Amino acid sequence: MRPSYYADDSVTLHHGQAVEVLSKLKASSVDCCVTSPPYFGLRDYGVDGQIGAEESPAEFITNLVAVFREARRVLADDGTCWVNLGDSFASSASWGRGGSSQLEGRKHDAAQMSRPSPERSFGVPPKNLLGMPWRVAFAMQDDGWILRNAIVWHKPNAMPESVTDRLSTRYEMVFMFTKFRRYGFDLDPIRQGHTMKPQRRPAGRPVDAIPGGIGQPRQSWSTAAREDLGVDGHPLGKNPGDVWEIATTPFPGAHFAVFPPELPRRCILAGCKPGGTVLDPFSGSGTTGMVALQNGRKYIGIDLNREYLDLSLRTRLSNGVLDFAGEA
Repeated sequence: MRPSYYADDSVTLHHGQAVEVLSKLKASSVDCCVTSPPYFGLRDYGVDGQIGAEESPAEFITNLVAVFREARRVLADDGTCWVNLGDSFASSASWGRGGSSQLEGRKHDAAQMSRPSPERSFGVPPKNLLGMPWRVAFAMQDDGWILRNAIVWHKPNAMPESVTDRLSTRYEMVFMFTKFRRYGFDLDPIRQGHTMKPQRRPAGRPVDAIPGGIGQPRQSWSTAAREDLGVDGHPLGKNPGDVWEIATTPFPGAHFAVFPPELPRRCILAGCKPGGTVLDPFSGSGTTGMVALQNGRKYIGIDLNREYLDLSLRTRLSNGVLDFAGEA
């Protein structure tokens, strides 16, 4: 395999096509994959061979399935794979293109979804929602993945849209896949605080302040003890469920938005063992890598765009233990 673009004790970056780089990585060498591929038809990043600029949804899906087939080989048998995808529309407008800089534009900009030209209607009338996340998920199922969760990422501060003949888009999908029926998963680090029973404490007060609650060493709580404190369920908190309300956050390092650190944080803490290795085959600005390092994991990132790799090294991966969440 050709030398990596960058490597140290915790971070390895590769420059090239995701499927080609992955094909040369050692089998079962990573513990978790957390990624957000380019969305179909949204942007031209000005790089030959880019995913997302295919002529049809079928071609886009075929290319993504090939990438994740190699990712499955590289993933440990007990590993998890988390994929964030937004949807696209077939419309009568021309495509919105990025500017001269390859760092302009963004796949996560819901207000500028795919705008194929009339002759590229993809077999459906213009203005159809294409359902790309689920098409990809079903194709990955057909290719051998086990689909364990379909998580709705609700964005309370989603970018406004000027549309008046449909509802504004306020969510994206995050799918969790596994290779086998049994896999590593730790719910405890991402549990959410309980609220107290109204008759016990004022409604809405979290259990975090209770000795032995969230963030404290595990202990066995009897049913009577939980009832005395006005707490229902697990003492470390409740299952966060499959609707995650996470606000988008700006990134001043370039003229585009990235997914917020809280999103990969939940995926990594639940789906990657402590000290394990996290993979992102579409590394971009390095958000996944930054969060992996902050939480004691190693990181392997791949990107076709050299500018993105350089950007991540200058910013988020320059010192992964620092807290960049405020500027994420």
